[in-house]
Amino acid sequence: METLTKITDRAALSRNRARARKRPVTFLHEAARADLEDRLAMVNREFTAPAVISPMPDLWQGIAPGARHVAPAETLELAEGAHDLVIHAMDLHWADDPVGQLVQCRRALRPDGFFLAVLAGGQTLHELRAALGQAETEATGGLSPRVLPMGEIRDLGALLQRAGFALPVADSFALKASYPSALHLMRELRAMGEGNALEARLRRPTGRKVILRAAELYSEAFGTSEGRVTATFELVVLTGWAPAADQPRPLRPGSANARLADALGTTETKLRD
Repeated sequence: METLTKITDRAALSRNRARARKRPVTFLHEAARADLEDRLAMVNREFTAPAVISPMPDLWQGIAPGARHVAPAETLELAEGAHDLVIHAMDLHWADDPVGQLVQCRRALRPDGFFLAVLAGGQTLHELRAALGQAETEATGGLSPRVLPMGEIRDLGALLQRAGFALPVADSFALKASYPSALHLMRELRAMGEGNALEARLRRPTGRKVILRAAELYSEAFGTSEGRVTATFELVVLTGWAPAADQPRPLRPGSANARLADALGTTETKLRD
């Protein structure tokens, strides 16, 4: 049996999120929800048994009328075949076993049920990762885990196929935010509940020298003409369907009975072997 690497300290993540709920910064969830609402509006179907998995259920109320809200966990409280829509909202990037999460969601869907997930992607906070890494290397000669390693869109799309979804699609969009300094960004990440909850993180406070040097490097590399700094947040959206007998399927290569060039009214140019 394959042994999973423990990436996330779930207890620390829960504490971070509990603190954040007191005065939360929610713009990432709001942007994610707006995008998913647009996608759901384009699906010509009425969902009668939806489920939403989110660490901040209050922010996702009403996205699917009558939805059952499920707390994030390694084993999700989802009954097999109970839902025609499952939304996994802003938690999958913290999963030690993302394929396992996707498999659980697929099993919870009825045949031809729809799956939507939104999560932070690999370009998220690349500026902060670079600044902290350089600052810590200069100060200590080594690196410690500080920013969650997030998946690239191609890899995340492949996970949908591994989990058994039909018609899988992965795409992304980026948000740019600006802050007075990197220190303000770090404080806002805590208010999002997205602070460092890595299992392998340092268990002592980071030295003031490292933090201030990271802020200096961040400003030098990613500062604006207005004296602020920018941060990237990439949101990846995954969509797929639970397999069903009557779903459309791609044609077998070479089975077409018409030429694309004829349909476009152009001349086909053959490529060399």
